[in-house]
Amino acid sequence: MKKHEWQILFQDLDEGEIMESGRGSGLGSGGFCICPKCGEKIPHQRGIPCQDVKCPKCSAKMMREGSYHHNLLEEKKQKKSGESN
Repeated sequence: MKKHEWQILFQDLDEGEIMESGRGSGLGSGGFCICPKCGEKIPHQRGIPCQDVKCPKCSAKMMREGSYHHNLLEEKKQKKSGESN
């Protein structure tokens, strides 16, 4: 598909509808990137996926707060802390 065809296809959609159609995660432009290793939290920058950002403290790949993978990590942490009690 040529670039101008893509622009025509999406010209009448707002950003939320484009996100729902498969582009991005649908979490919007705000929020935070979280380090799964050390817990560092930095503001998400629009247009830059958190997974492309390295943690400023430990250099691990970051993940988007509230994303599917972040939620899985949080569930795993909760199960682990529940087992140790």
